[in-house]
Amino acid sequence: MIYRAAVFVTLKPVVNDPQGLTIHRGLRSLGFDSVQEVRSGKYLVLTLEEPDDRSARARVDEMAREVLANAVIEDYRVEVEAIGEPAASGELRA
Repeated sequence: MIYRAAVFVTLKPVVNDPQGLTIHRGLRSLGFDSVQEVRSGKYLVLTLEEPDDRSARARVDEMAREVLANAVIEDYRVEVEAIGEPAASGELRA
């Protein structure tokens, strides 16, 4: 089965976020005064072939733990959905 996984990586709440602070200041300077805080992060989309939902989730979790997120300063969240069956030529088939 072909799966699409979304991985959301964010800084832990106790970690300073200079990029988030810069975005926050910019928004407020443009008149978006209701914005109280901005935390920046990464959004990654992966497409992979695995035999079932459980295997797909476990594989993406392993990737996030080992490569995509720095466990010391970042948290991550994974969403996985089936998007189709593998085609014989390697193309996606819905």
